[in-house]
Amino acid sequence: MSTGADPLRTDQLPDRVEGALRQFFASRAAVIETVGGGYREAVTALESFVLRGGKRVRPTFAWTGWLGAGGDPEGPDAEAVLQACASLELVQAGALVHDDIIDASTTRRGFPTIHVEFGELHRRSGWRGRPEQFGESAAILLGDLALVWADDMLHSAGLAPEVVARVTPVWSAMRTEVLGGQYLDIAGEVAADESVESAMRVNRYKTAAYTIERPLHLGAVFAGADDDLIDAYRRFGTGIGLAFQLRDDLLGVFGDPEVTGKPSGDDLRAGKRTVLYALALAAADASDPAAAELLRTSIGTDLSDAEVERIRAVLVELGAVARVEDRIDALTADAFEALDSSGATEAGKELLRASALAATRRVA
Repeated sequence: MSTGADPLRTDQLPDRVEGALRQFFASRAAVIETVGGGYREAVTALESFVLRGGKRVRPTFAWTGWLGAGGDPEGPDAEAVLQACASLELVQAGALVHDDIIDASTTRRGFPTIHVEFGELHRRSGWRGRPEQFGESAAILLGDLALVWADDMLHSAGLAPEVVARVTPVWSAMRTEVLGGQYLDIAGEVAADESVESAMRVNRYKTAAYTIERPLHLGAVFAGADDDLIDAYRRFGTGIGLAFQLRDDLLGVFGDPEVTGKPSGDDLRAGKRTVLYALALAAADASDPAAAELLRTSIGTDLSDAEVERIRAVLVELGAVARVEDRIDALTADAFEALDSSGATEAGKELLRASALAATRRVA
């Protein structure tokens, strides 16, 4: 490839993914301009959201999975594979924009969420109607655009027809799974499902599948991998994906807002029925009725910072935090066993181990 980057260094991949995204956005500019009427400004907000940051976890696992399956980073199809991997960021963007509406989140990566941004535009402009409704409506449309563009970016990448034919069912399954996981999440909240099994099912389909398992699957399919390697990748990806979400559960309660870019205790205020919460509640029901009552009456309410601190202490005292850490360790160990016994290249295995540890030990 002619980028000047070391093709085997995944720490350089975020910049290359951003470059691919910028090129794709530029390719859509003419169509956007023909619509007029403020659409350009709205789309610019989405593009800024996509380019604002993030670790590019999904493209990294897809690209590394391709390398581990024998993909040649300096071969003639490398640029097409890179663009296809980068398209996963648009799936992520659409999911995040919609998720922020569902959770009524006000910030993302230290900036106002899209629906809040457009609600403020409505207020500043003195427009008719409710700012909140306009903000949510605009964000729904921009989230939809991100998902549409993800398909466009994948299918305009220049992959060979036979590769596209292999990729399409995996891509379709991934999109269906993440939307199913999102539905399970909101249904679990309103039904107040307190089981660990329900929380793990949400984690499996809302996060693990489209964050690591399916990106690895896509990378393997880009390279034409056999079923044995695909199965090993999926086992590895499921384990690391679940561990990734469990780490996210901890950060949603204990993370530093200056690092995570989200308010402290946001998951508690949003009423998230996480594995952390389910484990704590099970322990409280068995040994501490007062703590169980506190957890049940607090989650999903407008908690003060002091109340968040109290719940944090209860989660630690009940042993839920330690149990989540144990699950992360066990899932990671099982995933590494699957990877080590797979037919992936040694260089690919090394890169995947490093990416997995970065995903499961992160602080934001």
